[in-house]
Amino acid sequence: MTERRMVIAGTGSGVGKTTLTIGLMAALMKKGLTVQGFKCGPDYIDPSYHSAVTKRASRNLDSWMLTKDLVLDIFTHGSRGSDISIIEGVMGFFDGKSPETNEGSTAEISMITKSPVLLVVNCESMARSAAAIVKGFQLFTEGTNIAAVIVNKVGSEGHFLLVKKAIEQECRIPVIGYLKREIDIEIPERHLGLIPSMERGELDSFFDKLGTLISETVDIEKLLELAVAEPLKGCRKPSIFEKQRDHLVKIAVAKDSAFNFYYPENLEIMEAKGIEIVYFSPLGDEELPDDVDGLYIGGGFPEEFAQDLACNLKAKQSVKQAIESGLPTLAECGGFMYLTEFIESTDGKKYEMAGVIPGNVHMQTKLAALGYREITGQNANFILEEMCARGHEFHYSNFHTLEEDIPYAYETKGMGGINKEGYLLHNLVAGYTHFHFASCPEMVENWIKKCLENRGKHI
Repeated sequence: MTERRMVIAGTGSGVGKTTLTIGLMAALMKKGLTVQGFKCGPDYIDPSYHSAVTKRASRNLDSWMLTKDLVLDIFTHGSRGSDISIIEGVMGFFDGKSPETNEGSTAEISMITKSPVLLVVNCESMARSAAAIVKGFQLFTEGTNIAAVIVNKVGSEGHFLLVKKAIEQECRIPVIGYLKREIDIEIPERHLGLIPSMERGELDSFFDKLGTLISETVDIEKLLELAVAEPLKGCRKPSIFEKQRDHLVKIAVAKDSAFNFYYPENLEIMEAKGIEIVYFSPLGDEELPDDVDGLYIGGGFPEEFAQDLACNLKAKQSVKQAIESGLPTLAECGGFMYLTEFIESTDGKKYEMAGVIPGNVHMQTKLAALGYREITGQNANFILEEMCARGHEFHYSNFHTLEEDIPYAYETKGMGGINKEGYLLHNLVAGYTHFHFASCPEMVENWIKKCLENRGKHI
Protein backbone atom coordinates (compact mmCIF):
# COMPACT_ATOMS: atom_id res chain seq x y z
CA MET A 1 0.00 0.00 0.00
CA THR A 2 1.27 3.48 -0.87
CA GLU A 3 0.25 7.02 -0.06
CA ARG A 4 0.62 10.31 -1.90
CA ARG A 5 2.11 13.38 -0.28
CA MET A 6 4.22 16.31 -1.46
CA VAL A 7 5.95 19.24 0.22
CA ILE A 8 5.85 22.52 -1.71
CA ALA A 9 9.10 24.24 -0.69
CA GLY A 10 10.69 27.48 -1.80
CA THR A 11 14.23 28.78 -2.08
CA GLY A 12 12.98 31.73 0.00
CA SER A 13 9.90 33.73 0.91
CA GLY A 14 8.05 35.37 -1.96
CA VAL A 15 8.88 32.77 -4.62
CA GLY A 16 5.23 31.84 -5.13
CA LYS A 17 4.68 28.90 -2.76
CA THR A 18 1.17 29.91 -1.71
CA THR A 19 -0.02 30.71 -5.24
CA LEU A 20 1.34 27.41 -6.50
CA THR A 21 0.02 25.44 -3.51
CA ILE A 22 -3.58 26.60 -3.78
CA GLY A 23 -3.39 26.34 -7.57
CA LEU A 24 -2.21 22.73 -7.34
CA MET A 25 -4.91 21.97 -4.79
CA ALA A 26 -7.56 23.41 -7.11
CA ALA A 27 -6.15 21.51 -10.10
CA LEU A 28 -6.14 18.24 -8.16
CA MET A 29 -9.70 18.87 -6.99
CA LYS A 30 -10.71 19.34 -10.64
CA LYS A 31 -9.47 15.81 -11.25
CA GLY A 32 -11.89 14.54 -8.63
CA LEU A 33 -9.27 13.91 -5.94
CA THR A 34 -9.75 14.52 -2.23
CA VAL A 35 -6.94 16.85 -1.16
CA GLN A 36 -5.68 17.51 2.37
CA GLY A 37 -3.73 20.69 3.06
CA PHE A 38 -0.99 21.32 5.62
CA LYS A 39 1.17 24.34 6.41
CA CYS A 40 4.63 24.28 7.95
CA GLY A 41 5.07 26.61 10.90
CA PRO A 42 2.71 28.83 12.93
CA ASP A 43 0.41 30.35 10.32
CA TYR A 44 -3.35 30.89 10.30
CA ILE A 45 -3.92 32.71 7.00
CA ASP A 46 -2.44 30.28 4.47
CA PRO A 47 -4.32 27.30 5.98
CA SER A 48 -7.53 29.29 5.55
CA TYR A 49 -6.83 29.34 1.78
CA HIS A 50 -6.20 25.59 1.82
CA SER A 51 -9.44 24.91 3.68
CA ALA A 52 -11.44 27.10 1.31
CA VAL A 53 -10.09 25.22 -1.72
CA THR A 54 -10.14 21.64 -0.41
CA LYS A 55 -13.23 21.91 1.82
CA ARG A 56 -11.19 20.13 4.55
CA ALA A 57 -9.60 21.75 7.60
CA SER A 58 -5.94 22.48 6.84
CA ARG A 59 -3.49 21.82 9.66
CA ASN A 60 -0.15 23.21 10.80
CA LEU A 61 2.93 21.01 11.09
CA ASP A 62 5.48 22.62 13.39
CA SER A 63 8.56 20.72 14.50
CA TRP A 64 9.69 23.41 16.94
CA MET A 65 6.45 23.79 18.88
CA LEU A 66 5.79 20.04 18.82
CA THR A 67 7.73 16.79 19.06
CA LYS A 68 8.25 14.65 15.98
CA ASP A 69 5.73 12.05 17.11
CA LEU A 70 3.10 14.76 17.59
CA VAL A 71 3.82 16.13 14.09
CA LEU A 72 3.27 12.63 12.70
CA ASP A 73 0.12 12.20 14.79
CA ILE A 74 -1.35 15.41 13.36
CA PHE A 75 -0.27 14.51 9.83
CA THR A 76 -1.71 10.99 9.85
CA HIS A 77 -4.92 12.16 11.53
CA GLY A 78 -5.42 14.97 9.03
CA SER A 79 -4.56 12.86 5.98
CA ARG A 80 -7.18 10.20 6.67
CA GLY A 81 -9.65 9.87 3.82
CA SER A 82 -7.62 11.97 1.37
CA ASP A 83 -6.10 10.94 -1.95
CA ILE A 84 -3.10 13.25 -1.61
CA SER A 85 -1.63 15.55 1.05
CA ILE A 86 -0.09 18.86 -0.01
CA ILE A 87 2.22 20.45 2.59
CA GLU A 88 3.03 24.12 1.99
CA GLY A 89 6.42 25.17 3.30
CA VAL A 90 7.42 28.28 5.21
CA MET A 91 10.10 30.81 4.24
CA GLY A 92 13.06 29.14 2.52
CA PHE A 93 13.40 25.34 2.59
CA PHE A 94 16.02 25.32 5.37
CA ASP A 95 14.78 28.35 7.34
CA GLY A 96 13.45 27.64 10.83
CA LYS A 97 14.06 28.47 14.46
CA SER A 98 17.83 28.85 14.16
CA PRO A 99 20.35 29.70 11.41
CA GLU A 100 22.49 26.81 12.68
CA THR A 101 20.03 23.88 12.40
CA ASN A 102 17.02 22.65 10.43
CA GLU A 103 14.83 22.80 13.56
CA GLY A 104 11.36 24.06 12.72
CA SER A 105 12.10 24.24 8.99
CA THR A 106 10.24 22.91 5.96
CA ALA A 107 13.22 20.60 5.39
CA GLU A 108 12.74 19.03 8.83
CA ILE A 109 9.01 18.54 8.21
CA SER A 110 9.78 16.85 4.89
CA MET A 111 12.14 14.44 6.66
CA ILE A 112 9.77 13.72 9.56
CA THR A 113 6.91 12.94 7.15
CA LYS A 114 9.25 11.25 4.64
CA SER A 115 7.70 13.37 1.90
CA PRO A 116 8.99 14.08 -1.61
CA VAL A 117 9.74 17.78 -2.12
CA LEU A 118 8.72 20.04 -4.99
CA LEU A 119 11.14 22.98 -4.97
CA VAL A 120 9.87 26.33 -6.28
CA VAL A 121 12.61 28.51 -7.79
CA ASN A 122 12.32 32.12 -8.92
CA CYS A 123 14.05 32.09 -12.31
CA GLU A 124 13.56 35.72 -13.28
CA SER A 125 16.62 36.97 -15.19
CA MET A 126 18.47 33.63 -15.14
CA ALA A 127 18.79 30.36 -17.04
CA ARG A 128 21.70 27.98 -16.29
CA SER A 129 22.26 29.65 -12.92
CA ALA A 130 18.99 28.10 -11.75
CA ALA A 131 20.70 24.71 -11.84
CA ALA A 132 23.36 25.94 -9.41
CA ILE A 133 20.65 27.03 -6.99
CA VAL A 134 18.84 23.70 -7.16
CA LYS A 135 22.07 21.73 -6.80
CA GLY A 136 22.97 23.74 -3.70
CA PHE A 137 19.64 22.83 -2.13
CA GLN A 138 20.12 19.17 -3.07
CA LEU A 139 23.54 18.96 -1.43
CA PHE A 140 23.01 21.16 1.61
CA THR A 141 21.51 18.57 3.97
CA GLU A 142 21.35 14.77 3.84
CA GLY A 143 17.96 13.14 4.22
CA THR A 144 15.82 15.47 2.14
CA ASN A 145 14.22 14.23 -1.04
CA ILE A 146 13.96 17.03 -3.59
CA ALA A 147 12.02 15.11 -6.21
CA ALA A 148 11.17 17.83 -8.72
CA VAL A 149 11.27 21.54 -9.49
CA ILE A 150 8.76 24.13 -10.61
CA VAL A 151 10.13 27.42 -11.86
CA ASN A 152 8.38 30.73 -11.32
CA LYS A 153 8.53 34.13 -13.04
CA VAL A 154 9.68 32.82 -16.42
CA GLY A 155 9.32 35.23 -19.31
CA SER A 156 8.15 32.71 -21.89
CA GLU A 157 7.89 29.02 -22.70
CA GLY A 158 11.28 29.34 -24.39
CA HIS A 159 12.78 30.69 -21.18
CA PHE A 160 11.24 27.77 -19.27
CA LEU A 161 12.79 25.24 -21.67
CA LEU A 162 16.25 26.76 -21.17
CA VAL A 163 15.96 26.54 -17.39
CA LYS A 164 14.45 23.06 -17.55
CA LYS A 165 17.30 21.73 -19.68
CA ALA A 166 19.96 23.16 -17.36
CA ILE A 167 18.38 21.83 -14.14
CA GLU A 168 17.58 18.38 -15.49
CA GLN A 169 21.10 17.98 -16.91
CA GLU A 170 22.95 19.12 -13.78
CA CYS A 171 20.60 17.96 -11.01
CA ARG A 172 19.06 14.82 -12.48
CA ILE A 173 15.53 15.64 -11.35
CA PRO A 174 12.54 16.67 -13.48
CA VAL A 175 11.30 20.22 -13.89
CA ILE A 176 7.57 19.59 -14.11
CA GLY A 177 6.20 23.04 -14.84
CA TYR A 178 6.34 26.78 -14.56
CA LEU A 179 4.47 29.96 -13.68
CA LYS A 180 4.78 32.96 -15.96
CA ARG A 181 6.27 36.23 -14.77
CA GLU A 182 2.96 37.97 -15.41
CA ILE A 183 0.49 35.28 -14.41
CA ASP A 184 -2.99 36.37 -15.44
CA ILE A 185 -4.32 36.36 -11.89
CA GLU A 186 -3.43 37.90 -8.54
CA ILE A 187 -3.80 36.14 -5.21
CA PRO A 188 -6.16 38.09 -2.90
CA GLU A 189 -4.27 40.20 -0.41
CA ARG A 190 -3.88 38.62 3.03
CA HIS A 191 -6.06 40.95 5.05
CA LEU A 192 -9.11 40.50 7.20
CA GLY A 193 -11.59 40.77 4.39
CA LEU A 194 -10.15 37.49 3.13
CA ILE A 195 -11.77 35.31 5.79
CA PRO A 196 -15.42 36.36 5.36
CA SER A 197 -15.00 36.40 1.57
CA MET A 198 -13.86 32.79 1.59
CA GLU A 199 -16.58 31.79 4.06
CA ARG A 200 -19.18 33.20 1.65
CA GLY A 201 -17.63 31.36 -1.29
CA GLU A 202 -16.77 34.60 -3.09
CA LEU A 203 -13.28 33.35 -4.00
CA ASP A 204 -14.41 30.04 -5.52
CA SER A 205 -14.17 31.47 -9.05
CA PHE A 206 -10.64 32.70 -8.28
CA PHE A 207 -9.59 29.24 -7.08
CA ASP A 208 -11.17 27.64 -10.15
CA LYS A 209 -9.34 29.99 -12.53
CA LEU A 210 -6.02 29.50 -10.72
CA GLY A 211 -6.46 25.73 -10.90
CA THR A 212 -7.03 25.95 -14.65
CA LEU A 213 -3.94 28.14 -15.16
CA ILE A 214 -1.75 25.78 -13.12
CA SER A 215 -3.05 22.78 -15.09
CA GLU A 216 -1.95 24.46 -18.32
CA THR A 217 1.72 24.85 -17.31
CA VAL A 218 2.30 22.12 -14.72
CA ASP A 219 2.38 18.37 -15.40
CA ILE A 220 -0.18 17.24 -12.79
CA GLU A 221 0.12 13.58 -13.73
CA LYS A 222 3.88 13.70 -13.16
CA LEU A 223 3.33 15.35 -9.79
CA LEU A 224 0.95 12.54 -8.78
CA GLU A 225 3.55 9.98 -9.84
CA LEU A 226 6.31 11.67 -7.85
CA ALA A 227 4.08 12.11 -4.78
CA VAL A 228 3.83 8.36 -4.19
CA ALA A 229 5.45 7.43 -0.86
CA GLU A 230 5.50 4.54 1.59
CA PRO A 231 3.01 4.64 4.48
CA LEU A 232 4.36 6.19 7.67
CA LYS A 233 4.99 3.84 10.58
CA GLY A 234 5.46 4.20 14.30
CA CYS A 235 2.94 6.98 14.86
CA ARG A 236 2.16 8.15 18.38
CA LYS A 237 -0.04 5.96 20.55
CA PRO A 238 -2.30 6.88 22.09
CA SER A 239 -3.13 9.64 19.64
CA ILE A 240 -3.82 13.10 21.05
CA PHE A 241 -7.13 12.89 19.20
CA GLU A 242 -8.26 9.75 21.02
CA LYS A 243 -11.25 10.37 23.28
CA GLN A 244 -10.21 10.08 26.93
CA ARG A 245 -13.48 10.73 28.74
CA ASP A 246 -17.06 11.89 28.38
CA HIS A 247 -17.92 15.56 28.71
CA LEU A 248 -17.06 17.05 32.08
CA VAL A 249 -17.46 20.76 31.36
CA LYS A 250 -18.77 23.07 28.66
CA ILE A 251 -16.60 25.86 27.26
CA ALA A 252 -17.77 28.62 24.91
CA VAL A 253 -15.48 29.46 22.00
CA ALA A 254 -15.73 32.80 20.18
CA LYS A 255 -15.85 31.98 16.47
CA ASP A 256 -16.60 34.41 13.67
CA SER A 257 -14.80 36.60 11.13
CA ALA A 258 -13.16 38.64 13.91
CA PHE A 259 -12.04 35.66 16.00
CA ASN A 260 -10.98 32.63 13.98
CA PHE A 261 -7.32 31.91 14.73
CA TYR A 262 -7.50 28.48 16.33
CA TYR A 263 -5.36 25.45 15.70
CA PRO A 264 -7.86 22.65 14.95
CA GLU A 265 -5.85 20.44 17.29
CA ASN A 266 -6.45 22.81 20.23
CA LEU A 267 -10.19 22.35 19.90
CA GLU A 268 -9.88 18.61 19.26
CA ILE A 269 -7.64 18.12 22.31
CA MET A 270 -10.20 19.99 24.40
CA GLU A 271 -12.95 17.67 23.18
CA ALA A 272 -10.81 14.54 23.66
CA LYS A 273 -10.18 15.50 27.28
CA GLY A 274 -13.85 15.97 28.11
CA ILE A 275 -14.80 19.50 27.07
CA GLU A 276 -18.03 20.15 25.22
CA ILE A 277 -17.48 23.14 22.92
CA VAL A 278 -20.23 25.58 22.05
CA TYR A 279 -19.60 28.46 19.66
CA PHE A 280 -20.85 32.02 19.82
CA SER A 281 -20.17 35.18 17.84
CA PRO A 282 -19.21 38.47 19.51
CA LEU A 283 -19.27 40.03 16.03
CA GLY A 284 -22.87 38.84 15.66
CA ASP A 285 -23.69 40.41 19.06
CA GLU A 286 -24.46 37.00 20.53
CA GLU A 287 -24.50 36.77 24.29
CA LEU A 288 -22.34 34.21 26.04
CA PRO A 289 -24.43 31.08 26.70
CA ASP A 290 -25.62 30.95 30.31
CA ASP A 291 -24.69 27.35 31.05
CA VAL A 292 -20.99 27.38 30.13
CA ASP A 293 -18.18 26.60 32.55
CA GLY A 294 -15.40 28.42 30.69
CA LEU A 295 -14.57 30.75 27.83
CA TYR A 296 -11.95 30.71 25.03
CA ILE A 297 -11.48 33.80 22.87
CA GLY A 298 -8.82 33.18 20.24
CA GLY A 299 -6.96 35.47 17.90
CA GLY A 300 -8.08 37.13 14.73
CA PHE A 301 -8.53 40.67 13.51
CA PRO A 302 -10.75 42.53 15.99
CA GLU A 303 -9.19 45.79 14.79
CA GLU A 304 -10.73 45.26 11.34
CA PHE A 305 -14.18 44.90 12.89
CA ALA A 306 -13.62 47.29 15.78
CA GLN A 307 -16.58 49.54 14.98
CA ASP A 308 -19.05 46.64 14.87
CA LEU A 309 -17.59 45.02 17.99
CA ALA A 310 -17.83 48.36 19.81
CA CYS A 311 -21.54 48.63 18.95
CA ASN A 312 -22.39 45.09 20.02
CA LEU A 313 -23.30 45.86 23.61
CA LYS A 314 -25.03 42.57 24.45
CA ALA A 315 -21.96 40.52 23.58
CA LYS A 316 -19.56 42.82 25.41
CA GLN A 317 -21.66 43.03 28.55
CA SER A 318 -22.27 39.28 28.77
CA VAL A 319 -18.55 38.51 28.37
CA LYS A 320 -17.55 41.18 30.90
CA GLN A 321 -20.09 40.03 33.47
CA ALA A 322 -19.10 36.37 33.11
CA ILE A 323 -15.37 37.01 33.47
CA GLU A 324 -15.86 39.34 36.44
CA SER A 325 -17.97 36.58 38.04
CA GLY A 326 -14.98 34.26 37.81
CA LEU A 327 -15.59 32.31 34.58
CA PRO A 328 -12.25 30.53 33.78
CA THR A 329 -11.18 32.24 30.56
CA LEU A 330 -8.28 32.07 28.11
CA ALA A 331 -7.88 34.97 25.67
CA GLU A 332 -5.20 34.93 22.98
CA CYS A 333 -4.03 37.98 21.00
CA GLY A 334 -7.23 39.26 19.34
CA GLY A 335 -9.21 37.95 22.30
CA PHE A 336 -6.88 39.81 24.65
CA MET A 337 -7.39 42.99 22.63
CA TYR A 338 -11.18 42.58 22.78
CA LEU A 339 -11.13 42.43 26.58
CA THR A 340 -9.29 45.77 27.00
CA GLU A 341 -10.99 49.15 27.40
CA PHE A 342 -10.58 50.25 23.79
CA ILE A 343 -8.70 49.67 20.54
CA GLU A 344 -7.13 52.76 19.02
CA SER A 345 -6.71 52.54 15.24
CA THR A 346 -3.71 53.88 13.29
CA ASP A 347 -5.72 57.02 12.45
CA GLY A 348 -6.38 57.73 16.14
CA LYS A 349 -10.00 56.57 16.35
CA LYS A 350 -10.95 54.77 19.56
CA TYR A 351 -13.38 51.86 19.70
CA GLU A 352 -14.73 50.75 23.06
CA MET A 353 -14.20 47.07 23.80
CA ALA A 354 -15.40 44.84 26.65
CA GLY A 355 -13.51 46.77 29.35
CA VAL A 356 -12.46 43.80 31.47
CA ILE A 357 -8.73 44.57 31.42
CA PRO A 358 -7.68 48.04 32.63
CA GLY A 359 -5.72 49.26 29.64
CA ASN A 360 -6.00 49.76 25.90
CA VAL A 361 -4.49 48.66 22.62
CA HIS A 362 -2.86 50.94 20.06
CA MET A 363 -2.58 49.72 16.47
CA GLN A 364 0.55 50.53 14.48
CA THR A 365 1.63 50.06 10.88
CA LYS A 366 4.74 48.05 11.73
CA LEU A 367 4.96 44.65 13.36
CA ALA A 368 5.15 44.89 17.14
CA ALA A 369 6.16 41.26 17.71
CA LEU A 370 6.84 38.18 15.64
CA GLY A 371 8.32 34.80 16.50
CA TYR A 372 8.27 31.61 18.50
CA ARG A 373 7.81 31.74 22.26
CA GLU A 374 8.52 29.43 25.16
CA ILE A 375 5.90 30.40 27.74
CA THR A 376 5.95 29.91 31.48
CA GLY A 377 3.02 30.81 33.73
CA GLN A 378 3.36 33.68 36.19
CA ASN A 379 1.50 34.94 39.28
CA ALA A 380 -0.62 31.84 39.97
CA ASN A 381 -1.66 31.47 36.34
CA PHE A 382 -4.20 28.65 36.76
CA ILE A 383 -3.80 27.31 33.22
CA LEU A 384 -0.01 27.16 33.02
CA GLU A 385 0.97 27.40 36.69
CA GLU A 386 4.77 27.07 36.46
CA MET A 387 4.76 24.73 33.47
CA CYS A 388 6.20 25.59 30.07
CA ALA A 389 4.29 25.59 26.79
CA ARG A 390 5.21 26.65 23.27
CA GLY A 391 3.53 29.05 20.90
CA HIS A 392 4.11 32.21 18.93
CA GLU A 393 3.38 35.93 18.75
CA PHE A 394 2.34 37.94 15.71
CA HIS A 395 0.69 41.32 16.14
CA TYR A 396 0.67 44.94 15.00
CA SER A 397 -0.47 46.47 18.28
CA ASN A 398 0.83 47.26 21.74
CA PHE A 399 -0.94 47.12 25.07
CA HIS A 400 -0.86 50.21 27.32
CA THR A 401 -1.92 50.48 30.95
CA LEU A 402 -1.48 53.05 33.71
CA GLU A 403 -0.97 50.31 36.29
CA GLU A 404 2.50 50.18 37.80
CA ASP A 405 2.33 46.67 39.22
CA ILE A 406 0.97 44.70 36.26
CA PRO A 407 -0.23 41.14 37.05
CA TYR A 408 1.54 39.53 34.10
CA ALA A 409 0.23 36.18 32.88
CA TYR A 410 3.40 34.83 31.32
CA GLU A 411 7.12 34.98 31.02
CA THR A 412 8.01 34.47 27.38
CA LYS A 413 11.35 33.53 25.86
CA GLY A 414 12.14 34.20 22.21
CA MET A 415 14.91 35.43 19.93
CA GLY A 416 14.61 38.87 21.54
CA GLY A 417 15.18 37.57 25.05
CA ILE A 418 12.89 37.06 28.04
CA ASN A 419 9.83 39.27 28.58
CA LYS A 420 6.81 39.55 30.86
CA GLU A 421 3.57 39.41 28.89
CA GLY A 422 -0.20 39.33 29.22
CA TYR A 423 -2.59 39.99 32.08
CA LEU A 424 -4.22 38.03 34.94
CA LEU A 425 -7.50 39.07 36.51
CA HIS A 426 -10.18 37.05 38.34
CA ASN A 427 -9.98 33.68 36.51
CA LEU A 428 -8.86 35.32 33.27
CA VAL A 429 -5.57 34.43 31.57
CA ALA A 430 -4.95 36.80 28.65
CA GLY A 431 -2.07 37.87 26.44
CA TYR A 432 -0.75 38.23 22.92
CA THR A 433 0.70 34.72 22.84
CA HIS A 434 -0.95 32.01 20.73
CA PHE A 435 -0.61 28.55 22.31
CA HIS A 436 -0.42 25.14 20.75
CA PHE A 437 -2.06 22.95 23.38
CA ALA A 438 -0.28 19.83 22.11
CA SER A 439 2.98 21.35 23.41
CA CYS A 440 1.55 21.17 26.95
CA PRO A 441 -1.74 19.22 27.17
CA GLU A 442 -1.72 19.75 30.95
CA MET A 443 -3.01 23.26 30.17
CA VAL A 444 -6.34 21.75 29.18
CA GLU A 445 -6.45 19.53 32.28
CA ASN A 446 -5.81 22.57 34.48
CA TRP A 447 -8.55 24.48 32.69
CA ILE A 448 -11.05 21.66 33.27
CA LYS A 449 -10.06 21.49 36.93
CA LYS A 450 -10.63 25.23 37.38
CA CYS A 451 -13.97 25.03 35.56
CA LEU A 452 -15.16 22.25 37.88
CA GLU A 453 -13.90 24.14 40.93
CA ASN A 454 -15.63 27.32 39.81
CA ARG A 455 -18.87 25.46 39.05
CA GLY A 456 -18.86 24.09 42.59
CA LYS A 457 -18.68 27.62 43.97
CA HIS A 458 -21.73 28.67 41.97
CA ILE A 459 -24.05 25.72 42.60
